[in-house]
Amino acid sequence: MIDLLIEHIQEKKNPTVMGLDPRMDLIPEAVRMKAYEQYGQTPRGAAEALFLFNEALIEATFDLLPAVKPQIAMYERYGIFGVEAYYRTVLHAHKRGLLVIGDVKRGDIASTAAGYSNGHLGAAPVEDHRYMMFDEDMITLNPYLGYDSIEPYFADMKEFDKAVFVLVKTSNPGSGQIQDMLVGDDKIPLYEHVGRLVEEWGEPTRGWFGYSEIGAVVGATYPEQGSELRQKMPHTFFLVPGYGAQGATAKDVARCFDKNGYGAVVNSSRGLIGAWKNKKYADYGEEHFAEAARAAVIDMKNDLNSVL
Repeated sequence: MIDLLIEHIQEKKNPTVMGLDPRMDLIPEAVRMKAYEQYGQTPRGAAEALFLFNEALIEATFDLLPAVKPQIAMYERYGIFGVEAYYRTVLHAHKRGLLVIGDVKRGDIASTAAGYSNGHLGAAPVEDHRYMMFDEDMITLNPYLGYDSIEPYFADMKEFDKAVFVLVKTSNPGSGQIQDMLVGDDKIPLYEHVGRLVEEWGEPTRGWFGYSEIGAVVGATYPEQGSELRQKMPHTFFLVPGYGAQGATAKDVARCFDKNGYGAVVNSSRGLIGAWKNKKYADYGEEHFAEAARAAVIDMKNDLNSVL
């Protein structure tokens, strides 16, 4: 799957991933009202607004992007209706040829982890049959419980050609409280220790481009650490959040790529899906929010390529 992601990046000449993290304040009034007319100002109406928003964004940008990354919490808040909107978003992205990174950040062991894996990457068993459910191409995982919280995903990854991204050094300001703690006999930061494990766990799954099916989430807001991890994790593909709204620049992001300009995808959520609220794209207006997102994707693509 990482090989396929790299091929998509090469085809689009763009390492940008659009984070589909819709909130009501980012969804134009006309989209919300259309959903409410059908289902009322209810959780079901709100969930419909999420999907209509995502659908328009995907339609406006699918020819530019290798992948999208929906954050499941934005959907789960609306219960079963939100989960359905998440599922419909995955289906529509696939329909338009996009890969989907499910930002689910699961972290558990044994049969619980296997259940998450079956639901998001593999197939759910029903008597003598199995059924694909959410069917994302990749998902994010939290490794805090150790190897036995990652291993249960291997079978589905192999059978269905899927991949995972393990949290290593995240982009949030408070990440250092835990991730920067010095551990082990050699007193290295915890994120570096986790990075070593991810590189080790992924070794048997390396593909044609030299990267394994176990990737790492490495925040662009910590460029020095990103550069360090890139050197120490040469066979691990990075999912890089933090560009744009969180403050990281293209030069910061560049440190997460290899010498050939590959090895990472860069996520932006608010900066793309909320572009219509940015003064830079104000001329598009609320009515043309999807076109504003397209313009922002093109600008991000050019910005990243200027430093790769």
